[in-house]
Amino acid sequence: MPGTGYLQAGEANITYLVPSGIWHPVSGIWNLVSCIQHRIKHSNRAHLMTTARHERRFYRNLVRTAELVSFRVAVKETDLCIHAEKDLANTARELVFQQRGYLETYIQQHPAFAGALKPWRCTGPVPHIIGDMVQAGQSAGVGPMAAVAGAIAQRVGKALLRHSQEVVVENGGDVFLATQHSVVVGLYAGSSPLSLQVGVKVGGSNRPISICTSSATVGHSLSMGNADAVSVVSGNCALADAAATSIGNRIHTQSDIQKAIAYGRQIDGVKGLVIILDDQIALWGDLELVPLQVKKG
Repeated sequence: MPGTGYLQAGEANITYLVPSGIWHPVSGIWNLVSCIQHRIKHSNRAHLMTTARHERRFYRNLVRTAELVSFRVAVKETDLCIHAEKDLANTARELVFQQRGYLETYIQQHPAFAGALKPWRCTGPVPHIIGDMVQAGQSAGVGPMAAVAGAIAQRVGKALLRHSQEVVVENGGDVFLATQHSVVVGLYAGSSPLSLQVGVKVGGSNRPISICTSSATVGHSLSMGNADAVSVVSGNCALADAAATSIGNRIHTQSDIQKAIAYGRQIDGVKGLVIILDDQIALWGDLELVPLQVKKG
């Protein structure tokens, strides 16, 4: 059920604020860890870790993607971890070069594009990836580069679907996926006690979906807020990326969380969001939160 909620680290309850405004507790979620892990281990569901950009990617060693083949493609700043039905590294690398070529050429022609912190307006026809980034930035109220990782993941992922019925593309904390079975995406939030303690179940039925994460405390991405992690679920990966940045910019203390959720839920195309700040987690949307038990390091 869509709603808003808080989870305090160390508590045994998770509480949702449903649309009617009634507080509804769901008890014992942390006691379900072993049971859930057993079901994930003995099913075809994937178990994917996501983090903010440029953080040490230890979680890539913990990826479980059933029968999918995993491979990495790195081109300059773009570093993708991809899962598909077969090794498509060469195809994916060509796609990355292609999309980066469009982006780099546009920046050469419009240098201000790379540093724009406000929505960008195009004056003529542009490559599709530029259009994705511009539209996402306009919807979320941020500059187009806030959507670059999600836009690349989405363009590469959609193209790979011509060669594989199931695809997962992770680009520095931004995940595009189209899988037959649901995927649990663990949320990495740096030093927060909730980091890698919870995940969001997404995907299934081969429908493309994305979850992107922005952080003020992990990596080198620009954030004007203090959230340890803001994750956004959307059918549009570029939008999820831009929205995560925009929502994160609005969070400085725990008192900002409700307003940030109110802002995020009005962005057209956002299906759900999760905010982690210190020892609190807030969520909104039709999301299934899953407790995890993952060792870091």
